[in-house]
Amino acid sequence: MTFEKVRAVLAEHLEMDEAEITMETTFQDLGVDSLDAVEIMMEVEDALGVTIRPAEAGKSVAELVAYIEKNA
Repeated sequence: MTFEKVRAVLAEHLEMDEAEITMETTFQDLGVDSLDAVEIMMEVEDALGVTIRPAEAGKSVAELVAYIEKNA
């Protein structure tokens, strides 16, 4: 469930198909810059009702999902 919500936020923000985003996808693969990263983290926080420390969010979708599930 967490992955699906994170993937949906990423896909909407980056205007891409959700099918292109897997757990193994890195933010670098998605072309996410620092401004995108901040905006995406804020959107994920709103969607999931969590607080994310950007420095601890990781560099991939899997790391972000694991962080959220551990700290939710």
